[in-house]
Amino acid sequence: MTKPIKKIILFLILIIALPILFFLFKEASNLNETEKMIESIYQKQLDAVLFSVNQYSEDLARNWMNRIEAYDNGRNSLFISDENIFKEMLSENPSIKYIFASDTSFSFNAIFRTSGETLNDPYLKKLLVKQNKLVKRLFTYQSANFNKIEPLPAPDETALQYLISISKSKLVYGIAIDKAEFVNKELSAKFISISQSEFSFAVFDTTTSKQILTIDYSEGQKFQRTRNLWMIPDYKMGIALQGKTIDQLVSERNKSNVILLVVLAIIMIAAAWFGFKSIKKEIELAQIKNDFVSNVSHELRTPLALINMFAETLSLGRVKTEEKKVEYYGIIQQETERLSKIVNKILNFAKIEAGKWKYNFAEIELNQIVAKVFEVYKFHLTSNGFEFALNVEEREMKILADAEAISEAVINLLDNALKYSGYNKKVVIKTGTEGKKAFVEVEDYGVGISQEDQKRIFEKFFRVSTKEVHNAKGTGLGLTLVKHIVDANHGEISLKSELGKGSCFRLTFPLLES
Repeated sequence: MTKPIKKIILFLILIIALPILFFLFKEASNLNETEKMIESIYQKQLDAVLFSVNQYSEDLARNWMNRIEAYDNGRNSLFISDENIFKEMLSENPSIKYIFASDTSFSFNAIFRTSGETLNDPYLKKLLVKQNKLVKRLFTYQSANFNKIEPLPAPDETALQYLISISKSKLVYGIAIDKAEFVNKELSAKFISISQSEFSFAVFDTTTSKQILTIDYSEGQKFQRTRNLWMIPDYKMGIALQGKTIDQLVSERNKSNVILLVVLAIIMIAAAWFGFKSIKKEIELAQIKNDFVSNVSHELRTPLALINMFAETLSLGRVKTEEKKVEYYGIIQQETERLSKIVNKILNFAKIEAGKWKYNFAEIELNQIVAKVFEVYKFHLTSNGFEFALNVEEREMKILADAEAISEAVINLLDNALKYSGYNKKVVIKTGTEGKKAFVEVEDYGVGISQEDQKRIFEKFFRVSTKEVHNAKGTGLGLTLVKHIVDANHGEISLKSELGKGSCFRLTFPLLES
């Protein structure tokens, strides 16, 4: 029987397990690729948002620079002759602190503020001189008709950011903006319009780690993307999804997909396992039924042959002495009883299978039932060389049960003890109480039952496959009948057994309250 089962296992692994593993591996790979792609898309979207803010800030600065250059209009003397020309522009844009222009030698022609006062900025000329290469690069751009705006690196101690460009008249001109005011007044509206309760923003000074602007931002919130402001390199802006982060969303999606795959795999494996168990059970049942038919045929054939032989001998008058006749009649009676037991056991099992076994429940005294079975079997066991003992509980043990069925259960256990005692011919019946329950035990000291077989010992037709046990005659129905009787009488059956040391079956029933 093991070879077909092994073939079934191998077959199921090939047609079910391997495709499942392949499917899981393929889906897991696809998931990783999909999640990476989703994360990449999210990151690109966030980059696009920050790029739009930077583009907006550059457009503002370019618009201001264009206005300045338009005022100059190629005269190259604008800042000398027209002192009040930028007052309107400065008043409209308070984040611009002043406008400046210089020639290529950086000797300042003019610095304008809304007050109209001349301003001496100690940093500006030094910055222009220090960034001479940058200025030359801007002249190159202008020669190619590309008007580029560049921020000048500002000292840490100043709140101003200098933006410069080159006019068509070859003037170095620019604006000094208040960094914090530019962000809070000029860029905040852009951040708010983008946010729409979906994104959180923060702008902070990289030199001091001070927060300059926050939109829907919670303290300690992790940014998914950060970028420097083009017009203010010392400032960095960060963006985060409100609620869960991209990593969390991707992680949750991964988890849910993995869980789904695992559940699917479990279902598929369970289905395969169920199919395997069903097929295995059918094969085992078919084998057990074959063994049952073979055992029953053998058990029926032996007593029938003996009955026929001794009856024929007696009927032909071949037995001359009365003593022999009595012996032969006894054998016929014994084999008839044996045959009757086998038939009754099969008929009882058939009733159980058909649900037609009827029980007559009544108040019975368990000690009396066991004592009657002991007296009936005492001669039979002792005549076969058994040491047969009964240990009865002193107190009454009244239970609600079918007396005939309980007797049948104990008799079946005694039959088993007789069959499987081997060379150690000793059987003990014991009754007792444990809490609010009464019990009867049938213990032998024979071949015992392995732990693996103990799990199946109460299955119909099942017989232990070891040589010592299998050689004993039987139908494989005795313990099935016992289990059914005990269950129907609201009891429990348990087994303690060890190979080579015997078995002890215990039937437990609830005591009636006195």
